[in-house]
Amino acid sequence: MKIRYYCRHCQRQVGELDAKHVDVSQLGLDLLNEEDHQQMVHMHTNGDLNIRTICDSCKETLDQHPHYHELDFFIH
Repeated sequence: MKIRYYCRHCQRQVGELDAKHVDVSQLGLDLLNEEDHQQMVHMHTNGDLNIRTICDSCKETLDQHPHYHELDFFIH
């Protein structure tokens, strides 16, 4: 099983883990409430997980332009 992290703003892949070497409970997904879990975690039929996060570039842009937090997507 693969665990892939994608930026929720620019859609770029920011990381990938091999579940053979990662305990999924250590990822903190059990700490998400139901709404956040539905928005951030997508399981494929083959067992792979896609997790929506934020990349460094988009984080930097949000820090510089806080009003962008109101937007689902922005161009930087």
